[in-house]
Amino acid sequence: MTEKTHKTIEQAEQEGKYIRKVRSFVKREGRLTKNQERAINDHWQEMGLNHSDGVIDSQVLFANDNPVVLEIGFGMGKSLVEMAEASPELNFIGIEVHKPGVGACISSAIDAGVKNLKVYEHDAIEILADCIPDGMLTTVQLFFPDPWHKKKHHKRRIVSTVFVETIRQKLKVDGVFHMATDWENYAECMLEDMQSAEGYNNVSETNDYVPRPDSRPLTKFENRGQRLGHGVWDLQFAKKA
Repeated sequence: MTEKTHKTIEQAEQEGKYIRKVRSFVKREGRLTKNQERAINDHWQEMGLNHSDGVIDSQVLFANDNPVVLEIGFGMGKSLVEMAEASPELNFIGIEVHKPGVGACISSAIDAGVKNLKVYEHDAIEILADCIPDGMLTTVQLFFPDPWHKKKHHKRRIVSTVFVETIRQKLKVDGVFHMATDWENYAECMLEDMQSAEGYNNVSETNDYVPRPDSRPLTKFENRGQRLGHGVWDLQFAKKA
């Protein structure tokens, strides 16, 4: 009997077939607190963005033409809210797949009175492909992504040749891709991928890493790590004309 062709991943999964999907995350869904759930329910209409709505127009979305900063994987959103609060002249879009983090971020933004922030609860790879227009972003931020520290898992790291090229397409000319990691091996791999990529200039005066910019808040985790002598590496690459 001829095997049936599955037209979509959804159809295949419904019939019990497993189709491997490339993702920018590993789903580790935690439990929503009542406060996080309330924040999502009460404020999603004003702060939430949906993958199903397709390509966005930032001028319509924010009712202004301010530069747009995109952060991929904002965790619980504390530093993202701090950045948005400190820079009202910028618009911020955050992408995070874990619902408790999205709820916490929205809650913090509402408490801080932040109006220049919108968030997706979805996979970043799909949002970049389906929702972010080319040449829209002034900055893309990727702070402390999963390092997948075992060598056999390095292929799961989000920073790759294909990903770097996708980011370049979404940036304006002179727009900056800013990465940070506390894993030295990952920093070295990021640097290698970025230096070999077409269409970028390294912002670093020493052609490797940059000091932590004031615009990136120092997290409690990072501060504790510094006291213990742990390193953090920031990389900034600008899109060439």
